[in-house]
Amino acid sequence: MAQKMNVESFNLDHTKVKAPYVRLVGVTSGSSGDKVYKYDIRFKQPNKEHMDMPGLHSIEHLMAENIRNHIDNVLDIGPMGCQTGFYLAILNNDNYDEVLDTLEKTLQDVLAAEEVPACNEVQCGWAANHSLEGAKDIAKDMLAEKNEWHQVFAE
Repeated sequence: MAQKMNVESFNLDHTKVKAPYVRLVGVTSGSSGDKVYKYDIRFKQPNKEHMDMPGLHSIEHLMAENIRNHIDNVLDIGPMGCQTGFYLAILNNDNYDEVLDTLEKTLQDVLAAEEVPACNEVQCGWAANHSLEGAKDIAKDMLAEKNEWHQVFAE
């Protein structure tokens, strides 16, 4: 294996994982005792498939807005540059099963959505680059495999 890198995901063998999955990447402790739990929510198999940008952009908006209705202390949910997943950062919550349940509820919200929140030039940096149907397709694919989310590596 190559030299250990500073970025956790750069040390992950992307040829060994089996998407979709939800994996705890790490825990960072603050000086006051708070802990940030970072999750890798992988929607697509690395180097084999990816989310198209309009669908990814819309599901990002939908998840960012709706996930906070189901769980407290979300710091951020943001897309990976490789377009295969998202990182979720939560403060002081190490309950993996609650994270899975929250993701399922949030993706159900995507399926029920009638519009993409903040899809305008005032609130979004690339408002023309959205697809509600693309976001729903991504959510459907992820939900169809929810029983596999706990399995990170291929057997």
